Amino acid sequence: MHTGSCLCGVVKVEIDGDLAPVQLCHCGQCRKASGTAFASNMPVRAEAFRVVGGADQLKSFESSPGKERVFCGRCGSPVISRATAAPDWVRVRVGLIDPPVGAPLAFHFHTASKADWWPIQGDLPQHPGARPQ
Repeated sequence: MHTGSCLCGVVKVEIDGDLAPVQLCHCGQCRKASGTAFASNMPVRAEAFRVVGGADQLKSFESSPGKERVFCGRCGSPVISRATAAPDWVRVRVGLIDPPVGAPLAFHFHTASKADWWPIQGDLPQHPGARPQ
C-alpha cells in the first residue's frame, strides 16, 4: 500500500500494489500543468487507486478531447490524469506519493517538444512522440 497527498494535505490517496516505473513527459501540456520542464507520472490501474480524503475538493479540466486532468481545488496540486480511451488506468503524478516511492525511472517521452531551457541528461530511453505501449 502506498499513500500520498496534495500540497495542502486535504486530498489523500492510496495505491494498492507495486508501483510502476516513472515516466517523464516533456509535452507542452504537461509543462504548463506542472510548471516544470516535464511531468513525472506513473500508470496505475484505476481499481488500485483510491481517493480516501478530500474527494469533494477535486476539480478537473479537459486539456484535450478525452483527456482529463484532476487536481486539488484548494492548493492546485495535480493528482491524476485519465483518458476516456484507457478507462482502466489513471496516470498518477509521482510527486504526490509519500516516500519511499522506490520506483525506477523508465523513459522520457514527447522529447521533440521538450523545454528548450532544460537539457535531458542521462541514459534513459528518449521517445520523440507518445510513450511506448
